[in-house]
Amino acid sequence: MNKLWLFHISRWLVRIVSRLYFRIEFEGVERVPKSGAMIVAPNHVSYFDPFWVSIPIARPLRYMTWDRMTRLPILGKLIVAYGSFPVNVDKGDRAALKASLEQLRAGGGLMLFPEGSRTPTGRLEDFKPGVVRLAIETGAPIVPVTIIGGYRAFSRHHYFPRPFKVRIVYHKPIHLTPPANHAELKQYQQDQTGRLQSVVASALPPEALPIRKQQTLPNS
Repeated sequence: MNKLWLFHISRWLVRIVSRLYFRIEFEGVERVPKSGAMIVAPNHVSYFDPFWVSIPIARPLRYMTWDRMTRLPILGKLIVAYGSFPVNVDKGDRAALKASLEQLRAGGGLMLFPEGSRTPTGRLEDFKPGVVRLAIETGAPIVPVTIIGGYRAFSRHHYFPRPFKVRIVYHKPIHLTPPANHAELKQYQQDQTGRLQSVVASALPPEALPIRKQQTLPNS
């Protein structure tokens, strides 16, 4: 990772600011593998998500990031220092895919947002299958992560972050065993993508659940 010293200094600053301003709390950090390939897969509510999720993780991670974000003043430079690489979300980006595969095959950690973009409503959006596909191809476990309160603190509709409490929950890693029959692979990917979304959703409050999921909850 380029400028590792900047990564450590910036993470220290982010930790202090997040504890003071967002009163951030972490749960289940011990579930995050300390070595080896892994994909960290949080829900996506804010520009600050990569920073919040990374705070208690001792090892450096790389991030697939919307290319426009890396061009933002100040924040863009910080994102790059954290190890991000840009991806063009409007079309297929082979360079970003290659960087992801290289990071995982080298035994590194990678953070990807299965929703693809920040939620516009605060509710969990449908997960795309890319995370599961990468996990199958590389054998890397997936660490589901739930960000709670981040939408209220700094959503895509806010110009400045607000001092709402943020909590991050790290779930037990998911280890995938794809079927030997290639004909069953597509269905397996869909099933595991749904499984990943369910794990992330399990720690969300009702107002952040997808509407269809919320409607199926039993009456209290």
